[in-house]
Amino acid sequence: MIQTKQKAKKHVNPRDRMLLRRRIRAGIQLIFFLLAPAVYTSCFSGIKAIASAIGAAEPIAYDAFFTTLLVICLYTILFGRFFCGYACAFGSFGDAIYALSQRIQKKCRRKLPNIPEKAVILLQKAKYVLLVIIVLLCVAGVYDTLPKWSPWDVFSMLTALRGITAAYAIGTILLLLIVLGMAVKERFFCQFLCPMGAVFALLPVLGTYRRKRESCFPRCSACVKNCPVCVETDEGNSRTGECISCGACSDICPKRSISYGLGIRDGNAPLPVVCKAAVLLVLFLLLGAVRLG
Repeated sequence: MIQTKQKAKKHVNPRDRMLLRRRIRAGIQLIFFLLAPAVYTSCFSGIKAIASAIGAAEPIAYDAFFTTLLVICLYTILFGRFFCGYACAFGSFGDAIYALSQRIQKKCRRKLPNIPEKAVILLQKAKYVLLVIIVLLCVAGVYDTLPKWSPWDVFSMLTALRGITAAYAIGTILLLLIVLGMAVKERFFCQFLCPMGAVFALLPVLGTYRRKRESCFPRCSACVKNCPVCVETDEGNSRTGECISCGACSDICPKRSISYGLGIRDGNAPLPVVCKAAVLLVLFLLLGAVRLG
């Protein structure tokens, strides 16, 4: 009788396990979206402030923006792009839009055209170009003189429950276009247009927390097919920086052999995910980035 119970525990239905993880991830995303929606914008403001100070030959101000940027970068080096996959308000918003789009498509029994993998990999380079352009504009002291075109500024005002003025018309239009892209392609903004995503993708990740695949069935490729950013889990892949630590590959892996650190075989197991989220939430509290009222 005891052996039967032990076997039942070991043979958990993969679909139930996947559903549990997705619910945990959705719950974590919702918590961070409600409590700390401005962290992404603070990091981006830190990049702009550093570039502007360099261009003006002035000392870099160690303000809240700089501190937030530094902390999130250090966290990313330690744990990978967990912030992008679980705590970024813009990324979570995109996931919600894409999930809603998939439901509508399923009910209508129509599928929107998919972007080929080769095109996705090529378009992912666009965010690096955008980052360079923004940095150069800040260094030249031109960025702040431009019309209010920034879609992430508009998004920040919406999450802060502030009204959008007519001056942000261009930014509003761009945000609406991005929302359309989010409905078509999973993590559309994160992959193709996010300047902070470009920064995080360039950061090294400590080997202890780098994603690894211990074994695989021949010609499986389930992980890359299920990955929202089209990253193969082969060790040494030059595009591993694109990984947003969402755990989709762990969910689909038939051998449960993908790890995200400390040798934990199932990299998307609930306990490690919750622990990393708790560490990040504590950091946000120390930074004063949590909205308590």
